Amino acid sequence: MTSQSQAPAQPSPYTMGYSEEFLGLLERRNAETVASHLLPHLRPGMKVLDCGCGPGTISVGLAKAVAPGELQGVDIEASQIAMAQSAARAGGHDNAQFQVGDATNLPFADSTFDVVHCHAVLMHVPKLAQALAEVKRVLKPGGILSARESVIEAYIFEPDPQGHLKQATDTFAQLLTANGGHPHLGKALKTILLEAGFRDVRATASFEPFSEEEDRIFLQGFIRNWFFSPKMKAPAIKHGLATENDFAAWGEALDAWRAHKGGFGAFSWGEAIAHRA
Repeated sequence: MTSQSQAPAQPSPYTMGYSEEFLGLLERRNAETVASHLLPHLRPGMKVLDCGCGPGTISVGLAKAVAPGELQGVDIEASQIAMAQSAARAGGHDNAQFQVGDATNLPFADSTFDVVHCHAVLMHVPKLAQALAEVKRVLKPGGILSARESVIEAYIFEPDPQGHLKQATDTFAQLLTANGGHPHLGKALKTILLEAGFRDVRATASFEPFSEEEDRIFLQGFIRNWFFSPKMKAPAIKHGLATENDFAAWGEALDAWRAHKGGFGAFSWGEAIAHRA
């Protein structure tokens, strides 16, 4: 590994990008698997905002949970809104609507929503305090914020005898930081939400496992086709976070991990349920 040089001067809006490979990861997720901490709080008739809705695979589950209530989804990327609209139509979720929107300038009136849901969104927002202020603004008094964010430093790849996969995840975290993100935000949600003026904050944690062979094959392919792609690889090398030799070693370690009968991987997440005062 080489030493880190100056971060990029002009961060892009979203470190992860919108490649087919990354969208494949998003489409594996749904409300039951990634919003189980929120679902018990939802009731029919509620009005919910899915902030940073992506392709809508989580949104439609939230819409189902509050029907005949309303689900509004916003995302900064128009292509994601089109996918979310298609997902809602395919599932017959007439109570779900989507529009392009920015988490730091939400296109809704004060005190509009009973619930605001954020999944892997706040960790990518450089102006985090501004986004939380907007969430608080559009929530009704007593309304619920649900957040689930990564703790990248606690990602698991076992076996990893030479620590190569740990180096790779550390480099990913450095790239996210250089782009104005917060790679370990999940572990700090309770503190950050209390400091932002929310009350009754309940923090939990969970893992997204990749244990079965088909899951390890998926994750291997995802990492190779996304993290090792020019979009991610070139900035890492340019800014002194890694070398070509590093990526080669990480690729060999990834293949060995996938092939190992005892291979286990997991993404770590921090979650929080909080209320507007």
